[in-house]
Amino acid sequence: MSILRVEGVVREVGDFVILDHVDAAIAAGDRVGLVGPNGAGKTTLLRLIAGLDEPDQGQIHRKRHLHLAMLSQEAHVDTAFISAPTLRRAVRAGASHLEEIEETLRRLEHEGRVTEPEYERLQHEFDVRDGYSLDQRVEAALSGLGFERDQWDRPPTNLSGGEQTRAALARLLLSDPELLLLDEPTNHLDLGALEWLEDHLSRRHGSLLVASHDRAFLAATVNRVWELRDRKLTPFRGNYSAFLRQREARDVLAAREAEDRAAEIAREQELIQQYRSQRKHGKMHEHEARLEALQPLEKRRSDARLHLPTEALVGGTAARSYESVVRAEGLVVGYGKAAFAARPSVAAAPGITSGADAAPNAAASVAAGPAADVPVARIPWLELRRGDRVGIVGPNGAGKTTLLRTIAGELPPLDGALDLGRNVQLSYLAQLREMPIPGATVLDAILDELPLTPGAARSHLARFLFRGDDVLKEVTALSGGERSRLELALLFLLPANLLLLDEPTNHLDIPAREALESFLTTTTSTLLIVSHDRRLLETVCDSLWVVDDGLAAPFEGGYRAWRQAIADGWTVEGAVEREAARLHGGRSSQPDRRKTATPGAGSTSMSRPKSSRPGTMSTAVAGSASAATPAAPPRPPAQKLSKDLYRRRKAQIDEEVARLSDRKEQLEAALQDPAVHGNFVELRRVSGELAGVNEALAAAEEAWLVLEEAAP
Repeated sequence: MSILRVEGVVREVGDFVILDHVDAAIAAGDRVGLVGPNGAGKTTLLRLIAGLDEPDQGQIHRKRHLHLAMLSQEAHVDTAFISAPTLRRAVRAGASHLEEIEETLRRLEHEGRVTEPEYERLQHEFDVRDGYSLDQRVEAALSGLGFERDQWDRPPTNLSGGEQTRAALARLLLSDPELLLLDEPTNHLDLGALEWLEDHLSRRHGSLLVASHDRAFLAATVNRVWELRDRKLTPFRGNYSAFLRQREARDVLAAREAEDRAAEIAREQELIQQYRSQRKHGKMHEHEARLEALQPLEKRRSDARLHLPTEALVGGTAARSYESVVRAEGLVVGYGKAAFAARPSVAAAPGITSGADAAPNAAASVAAGPAADVPVARIPWLELRRGDRVGIVGPNGAGKTTLLRTIAGELPPLDGALDLGRNVQLSYLAQLREMPIPGATVLDAILDELPLTPGAARSHLARFLFRGDDVLKEVTALSGGERSRLELALLFLLPANLLLLDEPTNHLDIPAREALESFLTTTTSTLLIVSHDRRLLETVCDSLWVVDDGLAAPFEGGYRAWRQAIADGWTVEGAVEREAARLHGGRSSQPDRRKTATPGAGSTSMSRPKSSRPGTMSTAVAGSASAATPAAPPRPPAQKLSKDLYRRRKAQIDEEVARLSDRKEQLEAALQDPAVHGNFVELRRVSGELAGVNEALAAAEEAWLVLEEAAP
C-alpha cells in the first residue's frame, strides 16, 4: 500500500524546467535511494514531497496523518534546538510525543490516578513506542554519530556547523517518522558514524527516501532506486547493485538506438539527394516526409563525463621521483603560535565542510592559549614510497587534515623529522572550501594561475564540464559540485608526481566520483588521500595511515581489511608499539624521550616555498630547497634488518638499478642520433632526462650501500 504518490509533478524556475511530469510512489517499508547528477533536482523533489514547496503542476498525495520528517544538506536548526540547555536535551526533544506521554504519566501518578483507563492506555502506548529505553537510544545516537560523552551536557550553541547537522540528524532519528527524508546525510560523518547510521537505517521499520552520492551508503541502506536525469524520474527495482546493472543495460540500448536512428537519417538524406538529382520529385517528397518524422534522439545532457587529463596543462608529465617520497620520524603535527594566531575560526562558521575535523583542534587551541603550541597527532614512523596509494583514515578531529597540511607545507611541524624525497613535485587539494579562489569568473580563476590563452584555458575547463557560458560563471556563485570541479581543474595545471587530496569527492556526484576513481587507479603519481568515501578508499588505496587517539600508524591493507582488523582487536597504539619494536629492536621511539627541537626553527628537514594560493592548491618541487638546508649530521649505525625485510628491499633496489641502467643506455644512444641533435627541444628533453636518471642511479647505488650495512 502506498503511503505517498507523486503524479505528473512539474517544477519550474523561470523558464527552466527542473522536473517534467514526474511520477513515483513509496510504499510502507520502502527504502528508496534518490540518485542523479548535481543539479538534477533531487533536493527540489525532496522539498516537494516534504511539503516545503508546492509543484507548478501535478499533485502529491500523502496518506492521511502521515508523519514525515526531512533532514536538509545543511540543517537549519530551529530556535528550540539552539536554546536547549544541553545537547542531550536538544536531541531527546526529537521524541517530543514520547516526552509528552511521559509527562502526562508522571502527572497522573502524582495525582494518584494510576487505575484510570487513560493511564493504562498511555502506559501501553509508551511501552509500544519503546519509551522506557528513550534515554538509552538518545545516548546511542549521540555516541554513534561521533559525539564524545563530555559534549553531551554542553549547550548546542558551542557546536560547529557540521556538528549541529549531525545533532539534527540524531534528533530526527529519535522522532522515528513514518517516512524519513534525508538529503546527503553522510556529508559530516566520519567512517564510524557512517557505519552506525547504516546499521540504524537498515533496522528501522519506517520508510526512507535518501538522496546521496555515497555509493557504499546506498548499497547498504536502500532496496529501491529512483534516478533523476534530464528532468525525468526513472524507478528501478532491486538494490543499488541491481540499479547499476539495469542502468548500464539501458544506456547501452539507448546508445544503440541512437546509432540506428542516425544511420536511418543518413540513409534518407542520401535517397533525397539521389531522387533530386534524378528529378523524381514524388519519390523525393516521400523521403523528405520520412526524414521529417525521423527526429534524431537527443543526447542526454548528463552523459557528459568528467575527463581528468593524463598530464598537466603546462609542463606535461611530471618527473620521476626517488623511491622514498615522504618520510616522517618522531613527527608532531599541530598548530604553532604563529599558525594559530592567523588561523580562522572554524567553529564560528556553520556549514563549513571541514568543521567536523577542525573544530576540536580549535577548542584545544583556545584552552591552551595563544602563546602555546597545540599538538594534534604524533607520528612515530611513516613512509610513503613512489607509486604508493595511501588513504588517511580516522575519526573527525583526529588530525588527518592537519597531517596532510603539514606534508603540503602549509603548517610547520612542531617537532621531529619530515623529509620529502628528491624530485618530488606535489599538488595539494585542500578540504577547506571557504578559502577564496582568485578571479571573478571560472575562466579568470585559471588565467590568474597561469598566463594562458583564453582558448587553452577554455579547453582545459571543458574537461571539467565547464563549457560555453559556464566559464563565465562567477566563482562566488558556484555550487559545491561546481567548485569541486574547478579546484580539480586548478590541481591539474602543473605537473605533479605526488597528489595530496583532502576529501576529493566532497560535493561530486556519482559520475564525477567514478571518473576521479578511474583516474586515480591508473595514474603513476604517488597518492595520499584523506577520505570518508569508502568506495574510493577500497577501489584506489592499497594501504592506509590510521590517525586516532593522538597517534598515527600504517596499516598494510585496504579499507575492508582494516575494518576487519579492528573487529579482531587492532588498534593504532598497538600498531605503534609493534612498529617501534621492529624498527628499534624493542626500544621506544617516543618523542618525549628524544631531544625536543624548537618548533619552527630547524625542527624539520623539509623546506619548501609557500603556495601562491594557500588552502586550495600548492605545487612545489622539494628538491629545489635542498641547497638551502644545512649539512646533514653523520649517519648513525644502521639497525640490522630481518632476513625477510632485507631480501625484499634488496630486490627492490636491484630492480631499480637495473631499470635505471637500461634507461641510461637508451638515453645515451638517443644522444648519438642525428635527428635528436637537430631538434633543440628533443635534445633538451633527452639531456634533462639523462641527468635525472644519473642522479637517481647514484641515489639507488647509495641506498644499496646503506642496505648492505644493515644486512642480517
